[in-house]
Amino acid sequence: MDFEVDDIEQRASAGTLPPWDDVESLVHAAYERNRDVDEGDVADYIPILGEADPALFGVAVVEVDGSVHDAGDVDRLFSIQSISKAFVYALACEELGHQPVLDRIGVNNTGLPFNSVMAIELNDGHPLNPMVNAGAIATTALVPGDDADAQWAFIVAGLSRFAGRALQLDDLVYRSEAATNQRNRAIARLLESYGRLERDPLEAVDVYTKQCALLVNAHDLAVMGATLADGGVNPITGVRVVSAEVCRDTLAVLAANGLYERSGEWLFEIGLPGKSGVAGGIVTVSPGKAGIGTYSPRLDSAGNSVRGQRATAHLSRSLGLNIFASAPHERTQERSQP
Repeated sequence: MDFEVDDIEQRASAGTLPPWDDVESLVHAAYERNRDVDEGDVADYIPILGEADPALFGVAVVEVDGSVHDAGDVDRLFSIQSISKAFVYALACEELGHQPVLDRIGVNNTGLPFNSVMAIELNDGHPLNPMVNAGAIATTALVPGDDADAQWAFIVAGLSRFAGRALQLDDLVYRSEAATNQRNRAIARLLESYGRLERDPLEAVDVYTKQCALLVNAHDLAVMGATLADGGVNPITGVRVVSAEVCRDTLAVLAANGLYERSGEWLFEIGLPGKSGVAGGIVTVSPGKAGIGTYSPRLDSAGNSVRGQRATAHLSRSLGLNIFASAPHERTQERSQP
């Protein structure tokens, strides 16, 4: 459907965060409140991820002006996993444009697990959104490059610009996942059978597997989220990574799909675009305000960090971030009518 609004200027009204000291204390409060939560389990279906220390926990907030607030294990490196989907999607949109990516990938929630084959079959092979594995593999296949090596270099460079530092591949994680990603290979073959992949499906899966094995920490995720919050400009480096329009599209997709089949519950309770990964990371974006990065390997049954969700919910409320929250404005006088 064409809504025919291209001639109307996109305006943003995001408000402001509380003073720096208040944000600092609230970040530490969210950390302390949840540091001893022991619900959930580490992801042991990928052998190397099952070795993570379940006690690790970090919370980071980076404001769009570059202010930083860290608590806990924010420097501990872990593999980015599915959080990479959001940023590769943004890079693809920057290269190809709004409509071509929308036509190829879609934006609607499947209501099914992230690695569902049924969702592909029920929709004539069309990936419904880029945050499930089928859509993510198809998105990775769209990024520019004459071959898989060139695509991989493009992705590493782009995600590094989001993070504001050079990201490295965790070869152990990559090899562990490559040895157990038969389902993703099957998904790629199925997409190929429907004519949805223009590149070799196994090469696309290999590049996707590598992007998931890039090492980040909670602070990196907060910087990456803040870049999306600040219209595509990294608030630490000052480098423009993607356009404001791409940020808008990416955040809309995250709001609808970032927490898989729990996305509706996440949006209902937290009210912000976010994306989780099975290594225990979550990135959350408050448009015009800040990015939030959390890390804790204990996951719920949908693959989302338990402590990370709780800490983010705390910050959404205490910092006034929920994009659906409102309060009556002060009524001093009636607005004049024309």
